[in-house]
Amino acid sequence: MKKSPGMKIVLLFIIAGLIWIFFLFDLDQYFSLANLKNELAAFKDYYGQHKALTMVIYMAAYILMAALSLPGAVIMTLAGGALFGIFYGTILVSFASTIGATLAFLFSRYMFRDWVQNKFSSKLAAINKGIEKEGGFYLFTLRLVPIFPFFVINLVMGVTTIPIAVYYIVSQIGMLPATIVFINAGTQLAKIESPGGILSFNILLSFVLLGIFPFIAKRFTEYAGQQKVFSKFSKPGSYDYNLVVIGAGSAGLVASYIAAAVKAKVALIEEHRMGGDCLNTGCVPSKALIASAKLLSYAGRAKEYGFDRVSIDFDFAKVMDRIQSVIKKVAPHDSVERYQGLGVDCIQGRAKILSPFKVRVNDKILTTKNIIVATGADPMVPGLPGLEKINYFTSDNIWDMRTQPKRMVVLGAGPIGCELAQGFSRLGSKIILVQRGSLIMKKEDPDASKIILEKFRAEGIEVLLNHSAKAFEVSGKEKQLICDHEGEKVRIEFDEILIALGRVPNVAGFGLEELGVELSGNKYIETNEFLQTNFPNIYCSGDVHGRFQFTHTAAHESWYSAVNALFGGFKKFRVDYGTIPWATYTDPEVARVGLNETDAKFAGIDYEMVKYGIDDLDRAIADSEDHGFVKVLTVPGKDKILGVTIVGNHAADVIAEFVLAMKHGIGLNKILGTIHIYPTMAEANKYAAGLWKKNHAPQKLLAWVKKYHTWMRK
Repeated sequence: MKKSPGMKIVLLFIIAGLIWIFFLFDLDQYFSLANLKNELAAFKDYYGQHKALTMVIYMAAYILMAALSLPGAVIMTLAGGALFGIFYGTILVSFASTIGATLAFLFSRYMFRDWVQNKFSSKLAAINKGIEKEGGFYLFTLRLVPIFPFFVINLVMGVTTIPIAVYYIVSQIGMLPATIVFINAGTQLAKIESPGGILSFNILLSFVLLGIFPFIAKRFTEYAGQQKVFSKFSKPGSYDYNLVVIGAGSAGLVASYIAAAVKAKVALIEEHRMGGDCLNTGCVPSKALIASAKLLSYAGRAKEYGFDRVSIDFDFAKVMDRIQSVIKKVAPHDSVERYQGLGVDCIQGRAKILSPFKVRVNDKILTTKNIIVATGADPMVPGLPGLEKINYFTSDNIWDMRTQPKRMVVLGAGPIGCELAQGFSRLGSKIILVQRGSLIMKKEDPDASKIILEKFRAEGIEVLLNHSAKAFEVSGKEKQLICDHEGEKVRIEFDEILIALGRVPNVAGFGLEELGVELSGNKYIETNEFLQTNFPNIYCSGDVHGRFQFTHTAAHESWYSAVNALFGGFKKFRVDYGTIPWATYTDPEVARVGLNETDAKFAGIDYEMVKYGIDDLDRAIADSEDHGFVKVLTVPGKDKILGVTIVGNHAADVIAEFVLAMKHGIGLNKILGTIHIYPTMAEANKYAAGLWKKNHAPQKLLAWVKKYHTWMRK
């Protein structure tokens, strides 16, 4: 049917007019429990004389009310039970509510669907796909467990692609259990003759049913959803494990530790080395490199500390060997021996998930109630022409280097690229840092990344911004990176190259795609707020789902994934991402938690900002580290902290106070009132809070106080 604008306007005016009449004449006063009790006898008398007509009038009123999304559905349903009894009341309300809901659905579809689908087609593509695949069950869940008011469901579903027939049938079935509960309550309401009647068993039972129905319905829908997912698989008669964890990085170690601590039988499968990327190729070795390089940087700054000259002789290979010794020293914390002692069955081998209940490792098949995928991520390597002709480094294999490169290109200026660029530069390599965009460390505010950029250039790092890598060329021993810089071809010669363009999830080869575990467009594992995949007993945590690729976040998530996997039948916990801090360990360090200015502006969030310069801080001056700032975003007019960025010496340590404050709702007034040891870098937090207080000083009150003091001097 052609949808003319004129017809839509007429229909809109009719609907609006009917709603206006409803409220103009205060018709909503008739849809109250008190009015129902007062008029029930009269209604029953009329019903006794005109049964069929009463039913027709009741249904027509109910349909109209539901179609117009007017309030009063609960009272109308109770009235149906009180007037017609359970059998007839259930039939009348079931059909009337479904017909009314479908009319509201059709109105929404006729008036708004085309516009909404055209306007937001790209954003609705995934929703339409989901509706096409699971629309009936999703609607059934909403009907059975009314997360949203029914009138909202009617209007929202109208702009989706769900078929009308499916909508009607599912609504009829989905609303039936709640209808029966309310009808039964209505029949019991009619029997209350005195205050003592309120305490009768049937009345109490009816209201107990009203209270517990949503919980029962929720459990039922969860069970039905699980049965639907598991219907293709056979469950073992018994299980070898309560939990199998795949991957022994930070996420997997914490998940298995928690499971063992609560006496679950847990297996931890790792193909390579315990500790994962953080211990072996990430956090630990990079910080060991940074520590050695920083010692050299202090020697180069000898005159700042009152020395004429400090000279340090070193062997590059020995510095890199030290990194391996640091890894070995930390390794016992993540060792097989330690976790076996905690009660975890540690198995070396490559895991493959055969079903939601079976995992194969080596030549053995493990049966398990739950699975946690914690397989982490790998360095992203671009498919640039000519890359296959060179031996390149990533954050995984850079630690095998024993010969110091004279000229090294670092491709990518994110946290990994910036940390390693500065580290190798301080060891004496000529570093060329190549960044496609106009900023390094693009997730930070421009004023933060600018400080690091200036520091890099002052230390001799060549930073090439707006250079997009296109290809590699090799001629004899000469290697070149070909970049596009604002339309101009640029050739960059190098001896070695470190590719630091981020990390991609490690999802291939574990049976995830064959099983049907849903992956995002970027090949991250899709999870809900409980870290569940589309299989209710398969969870994941850490880099593999791509939310925050930090060791501490992986550990944080693993508490939730482990507890939800083991105890989700009783209670599940939503992951709290409210206060995730992180730091980049350049010199100076950059640390942040919550919103920064860039994020706040992009999201349209109002904020106030105070910025304390660390060049004013006594301890920083004493250490000759008087650079950087503490920047705090707050709710306008309040001391509630929205986010903090710190650039400076030991910023990653100093920010901990703000992380605690945000986690527990502590504002800047409390930080200002906290005693900080003098002289410390942490005093910067107090001074930032003091700036906020100064900006919010009660000027009018202070003017009167000044007058008071003047008067007191007379």
